[in-house]
Amino acid sequence: MFRDREEAGQRLAQALSRFAGRPDVLVLALPRGGVPVGVEVARALEAPFDLMLVRKLGVPGHEELAMGAIASGGGRVLNQRVIELARLTEQDIEQATTREQAELRRREKAYREGRPQPRVEGRCVILVDDGLATGSTMLAAVRAVRQGNPASVIVAVPVAPPESCEGLRAEADDVICVETPARFMGVGQWYENFEQTTDDEVRELLKQAWQQHAPPEIQQPAGAGHASHDRLRQGRK
Repeated sequence: MFRDREEAGQRLAQALSRFAGRPDVLVLALPRGGVPVGVEVARALEAPFDLMLVRKLGVPGHEELAMGAIASGGGRVLNQRVIELARLTEQDIEQATTREQAELRRREKAYREGRPQPRVEGRCVILVDDGLATGSTMLAAVRAVRQGNPASVIVAVPVAPPESCEGLRAEADDVICVETPARFMGVGQWYENFEQTTDDEVRELLKQAWQQHAPPEIQQPAGAGHASHDRLRQGRK
């Protein structure tokens, strides 16, 4: 059991100690629950911190069960086994995708407030969340980051079922899971305090992290603004 996400982040940071002090490391957290964990990891590793915006595609009526996930930039991952078992139609999938794309855009605007996404090219990117269930959301994050040509992608979480960790090893350069319980019913069962992280908390934690250690940003010429950002986003699709 972890007391809360902060303690989980501290324990995860210990498992990632070999990355401490490296100038090429960039920690990206999956909002919202991954942010308190990622902040602790970035602080311990003395690494810049930012966000990787991803949304789970939940099965209608059972939204906690992921049938896939989407990431900023347009990437989508689908879990065909879940889709077949739940007898989902193409319309079900597209409706969920459209809904979650709108939420991604809302969060991008709410959290980043116009700030460009960090540059990942040539960097060792550590993707952090508060835990994995099916791993679909993290898989979408890994594939989205790959489009930016990082040197390596490391998945790091406090808790996950063994099969989810193993499934991600085919896509990530390494997968670090502090706890891999065989009997896994959900991420929340491994936390004493698993209250939902709010948008305000994400903004505040992100602001503090940026002030402490600014991430490597996309350099834009004066006046380029949205045009440069749009070209980057198109290049990642």
